[in-house]
Formats: sequence, C-alpha cells, structure tokens
Amino acid sequence: MKPIWIVDDDQSIRFVLEKALLREELPTRSFTNAREVLAALESANDDQGPQILVSDIRMPGGNGLDLLSKVKEKHPGLPVIIMTAFSDLDSAVSAFQGGAFEYLPKPFDLPKAIELIRRAVEESQREEVAEERMQAAPEMLGQAPAMQDVFRGIGRLSQSNVTVLITGESGSGKELVARALHKHSPRASGPFVAINTAAIPKDLLESELFGHERGAFTGAQAMRRGRFEQADGGTLFLDEIGDMPFDLQTRLLRVLSDGHFYRVGGHNAVRANVRVIAATHQDLEQRVKDGAFREDLFHRLNVIRLRLPALRERREDIAMLARHFLQQSAKQLGVEPKRISDAALARLTGFAFPGNVRQLENICHWLTVMAPAQLIEPKDLPPEVSPAAAPADAEPARVAAPAAPAAPVAGVAAVPPVAAGTEPGWEAALEAEAAALLQAGRHDVWDVLCRRFESRLILTALAHTRGRRIEAAQKLGIGRNTITRKIQELGLE
Repeated sequence: MKPIWIVDDDQSIRFVLEKALLREELPTRSFTNAREVLAALESANDDQGPQILVSDIRMPGGNGLDLLSKVKEKHPGLPVIIMTAFSDLDSAVSAFQGGAFEYLPKPFDLPKAIELIRRAVEESQREEVAEERMQAAPEMLGQAPAMQDVFRGIGRLSQSNVTVLITGESGSGKELVARALHKHSPRASGPFVAINTAAIPKDLLESELFGHERGAFTGAQAMRRGRFEQADGGTLFLDEIGDMPFDLQTRLLRVLSDGHFYRVGGHNAVRANVRVIAATHQDLEQRVKDGAFREDLFHRLNVIRLRLPALRERREDIAMLARHFLQQSAKQLGVEPKRISDAALARLTGFAFPGNVRQLENICHWLTVMAPAQLIEPKDLPPEVSPAAAPADAEPARVAAPAAPAAPVAGVAAVPPVAAGTEPGWEAALEAEAAALLQAGRHDVWDVLCRRFESRLILTALAHTRGRRIEAAQKLGIGRNTITRKIQELGLE
C-alpha cells in the first residue's frame, strides 16, 4: 500500500500521527515543509507516490494552500486533508472549496483524525479502481446483449470499406458507432468528417457537402472545399440522412455511384476517395414509400445496417454509463468526480430516457454542477427524473373512477367531471402533487411545480424535434430567446 504523506513543521504533530497510523498498519512518510513534498513528488514513480496527503496550512517554505494548488495540478485525484488551527478556519474552507478532501482543525481528536484519514484512504482506493476501469474501457460502453451485437458488427466490419447505415433513436450514440467503425477500419489514419444534414439549411447544405467555386453565389469570395473533399482518404459521416432534401439526394447518389462530383458553380469534376457512413432515427423504408427518400439511394446506403438500441432497451448499462459520465464531467470542469448512491442509480435505471444516452450524459453534467454533496442521492436528481416518470415500456397505471365533483364555489366556473372509465389526466396528478406539497408545509409550491412543469414540457418538445431549439420553441408557441433562457434557468443544458 502507498504511504500517507504528512507535512507539518511541528515535530510533535508528525510524531503523534505517525504512531497512530502505524498502529492502524498504515505506512507513513513525513516532511517538514512544502518544498520537500514537491521535490519528492517530482522524483516519485506511481508506486512511490502518496495514497493521501495530510498537510498543515502555515509552514515555513510555502503554505499548505499553495501546496494544495500545485499538487492538484499534477495529481487531481489525490485526496488532500488540510490541518489548520481554528483561527485559520476561513482558509480551510477555501481550501475545501478548492479541492481539498477535508480539513482537520487543530487541536484535533486523534481517533477522529484517524477515522478521517481512513475514509480518505478508502476514497482513494475507490478512485484508483474506477480510474483503472476507465482506462481499460473502450470508446463505447455497454454490456447489454443488444450492445454486444453492435460491438460484434463493428468487429466484423473492421477490415472493410463498405457503406454502413446506422439506425437508432436520437441521442442513442450513432456518431460514436460511426467513429468506432472509422477507427477500426483501414482508413483509420485518414480524416473522420461528420455533418448533420438536418442541422444545416437547405440552401447551404449543397455547398457544405460539395464546396463551391469563387463567385458561385453572393458572398462566395473564395473557393471552398466541401466535406467530401475534406474527408478524402477517410470517412464521411452523414447524420440524419433521412432529412436530406430530395434534390440533394440525387447528387449524393451520383457521388456514391462513381466517386465524382462538382463544386457549386464548378465545371471540373472532383474525385473523392471517401467511405460514407450514414445514420438516421427515421424509418427510411417508410420515407421511400412516402416519396420523401429516393429508393435507389436507400439501397446504396443500406449495404450493411447496424441498429443501435435505445437506452431503455439496455437498462443494465445505465449504472456504468452514469459513472463514466460523472468522471468525464468532473474532468471537463476540473472538479472532484462525484459518486452516486445505489438508490439514485435505481431511480435512474427506472427512468424512460426519451433522450437516450445523450440525456443521461446531460443529467450527469447537471449533477456535477448542481448536486450539493460528493455523494449523489435521489433528492439531488433533476426534476425530470421523478418517481412519476415511469419507464416508457412500463404497463400504464390503472386509475380509479373519480369521486363525485364538489359543489362549485360562487364566482368560479366548475371544472367538468372526468367521464367514467377514462383516465383523469395530468391535471389530477398535478392537483394531488400540489396537495401533498401543501400538506407537507412547503412554502415554495408554485416555484417547485412550475419548474417541473416547464422542464418536462421543454424536454418533451426537444425530444420531439431531435434537439432543435428553434423548432421546439415554434411548436410550444414561445420565442427562441424564451426557450434559450428557460433552458439555462432550469439547468437543462
């Protein structure tokens, strides 16, 4: 086991901690100032470094806060316990906020100090195991049978340049599959270029794909290479291919047929050596029947098809993915990664996830920012992950026949009764929720329920429009500035 490093200019403090930790069979190494620690860290290999760092704040040759900052730069996962006198408590709190595992006020109770160090050791060991798992993890995660089928498909296609069509719901990770296909193909050393054909206006999409010559249209002040040329020798990923305009489908078919195309406004054919991988959340066969998608292009793209399962079809992967995204978010934000309790994981596992893996990733990012403690509990989860949010594939709840309507209050229109044999709808659930909150003595019922209502409404609209905010705002009947502001206010980024 790695030693616990103790940094304090007070020899008596070092002696007491060394003897107490020795009785607990915990190895130690002591230092008198921050300079010695930094020098030892520079020369130590992975096996010789500290398991925990316990440091005083006030020492000659550099204080503990500076040491904490420098240690966290190079060893962000190392738990650091700051020792401080009561007069330094404000500094200790600042250190705690800056990444310290905990602070230990002097004079300290020795058993409590050892208990705290023990807790830090356990946390450090958990982090080491998690880090090993993360390093060993592939670029895609999943143990569910449906995902194993996807992995097998990627493996079988690893030495092929064949065109692939990836199908699956929005947010299920289709681009990750495309990147994996590229990474494990003979074209891995070439570029991987992705374009979402649904996210670019029709007037610009042709130029984005095929490029344009100087003067081809107003504003075309220079020749521009399109995505096909950018992906030469590599892979071009066409996401949401089902939304491609019909006239551009003809040009795409021609490129897939002979590998040649013309820039917008150009007269010389350009050849591109590109492997095309396409993806869609739509039923392309139905789009062909509806006349919205060319049948010959469909057959060109549908050489090999990989279906990516929705997250609700692979619930056994949710815990692994949640831990992965929490680690990822913490790394991006430069903070300590948070852990998630079994009860919170159970709540997540029971959620329908209409936005699939992307929604789970967003929730984990939200938790990294908003959860108040290092251990995430069910109460910390965002409003959309509520007990009422039953899985989409769950059997609908049976609703009892409503009671007779109450007599109307003078001056207030009576609410029409719900017909017998029908579900009372969300209004009844809202009424029951409001009654429960009022009964509990809450004084923020309006704010709580409005936030939950608005969050669910916006998330549902975004899922319906595949994340397109402007379209979601139009369907909700609100302005695009309003939906952007609401998304920020409600923490739905």
